[in-house]
Amino acid sequence: MSKKKSIHFEVSERKILLRVVDLLMVFFGVYALSYHFDFEYIVFSKENSVALILLGVYVTLFGTIFELYDLQKASQLDTTFKNIVITASTVLLFYLLTPVLAPYLPVERLQIVYLYLVLIISILLWRIVYINLIESPRFYKRVLLVGEISNIDGLVKALNTSDPNYKIVGFINSEASSLESVKYNGLPEFEAKDFLETIKKEKISEILVASFNTEAIMAEVYHDLISLLERGFKIRDYTQVYEELLHKVPIQFVGKDFYKYFPFSRSNENKLYIFVQRAFDVVFAIIGLLIGVSLLPIILLGNVIGNKGPLFYTQERVGKNSMPFNILKLRSMVVDAEQDGAKWAQKNDSRITKFGMFLRRSRMDEIPQFYNVLKGEMSIIGPRPERPFFVSELSRIIPFYETRHIIKPGLTGWAQVKTRYGASVDDSLTKLQYDLFYIKHRSIFLDFNIFIKTLSTILYYRGQ
Repeated sequence: MSKKKSIHFEVSERKILLRVVDLLMVFFGVYALSYHFDFEYIVFSKENSVALILLGVYVTLFGTIFELYDLQKASQLDTTFKNIVITASTVLLFYLLTPVLAPYLPVERLQIVYLYLVLIISILLWRIVYINLIESPRFYKRVLLVGEISNIDGLVKALNTSDPNYKIVGFINSEASSLESVKYNGLPEFEAKDFLETIKKEKISEILVASFNTEAIMAEVYHDLISLLERGFKIRDYTQVYEELLHKVPIQFVGKDFYKYFPFSRSNENKLYIFVQRAFDVVFAIIGLLIGVSLLPIILLGNVIGNKGPLFYTQERVGKNSMPFNILKLRSMVVDAEQDGAKWAQKNDSRITKFGMFLRRSRMDEIPQFYNVLKGEMSIIGPRPERPFFVSELSRIIPFYETRHIIKPGLTGWAQVKTRYGASVDDSLTKLQYDLFYIKHRSIFLDFNIFIKTLSTILYYRGQ
């Protein structure tokens, strides 16, 4: 079998590529502008190194906030163009508002417009190349799935929407017992006896093993897997790829060996990380409460007109180690919204007032929870605290649900920035997968990532 493999880019490689080339294109655009035109606002020179570094920092920071490095959105030209315009506008605004580090305003104000156009055009040209070249089929990672037919449909559906460059071209049934009795028409099926030939013919670059009963794998398939492994061929476990691409723990595929899937982050016991996180919580909670006080007149007026009732309300939630506490929020529903019992919040819920919808989508209803953060009952980042009634119900249905309570709940979290508001058991299962991923991979970098994505959620008005 030939060792020649197709060229493809991993998820992390594409994200790095996008960031690096964005910066190179911006700097090249500024250089071309200052070299070929009478442009004096930011000349490409050593004397302006601080100003150029600041420009690069702003492009990277606001590009992240406005989702320029979201691979799903980066593959769509219309969405990319919109995000580039918003990013360039914000970069220029902040650049003008930091005159100490940025250059002084030019006498000819039209030069600011030139810089704005260069930011948009330089990044857009590169993104057009990226979409038409890197996102083209020639760079797809071609994957062969090896697993049981009974599980293949769920496995394929989960991965097909995660990464457009991750292409499952077919599968080999690893179970001898179901070869004749069960068929799956969603993907081409290749014969186990043609395993090695299929890899060569289909230009496979990775094998994905999704067998939940390794003892049931046919000896022929097992022997070929060992042979490929000895040759250095890339073979990966399904759960590993699932976490990498979807950024959540596949608890629906976890069996008796559950302990293998939860080697929780060392940050959960890292004293320095815990100290830094608590310091961040306190500082940010104070800032949040001060912002809340400054917005209080507007909130009070909106409450009188659009809510007609008490401004605040408290509700019992489950915290760290399953200890209950009372959460403080701005009321967004009608008074006595749950007089008939606890109910899931739905999209376009009739119980939510018009002003309450504004509070939810802007996340302003969460501002009083900074008080809970100061008290130490919550953190800025962590799984959202749920009500005891729903925790009791969900714990009976969803395995490992109580595991999310081993850390403090948070104002925002990985589940909140990755999925919609939980309105059913299925939604709660999805949220739990994201929460466990956060607990498992918790770090300062992931916390910063969540913080940036939360800003994106607020700015794009996506709350529910």
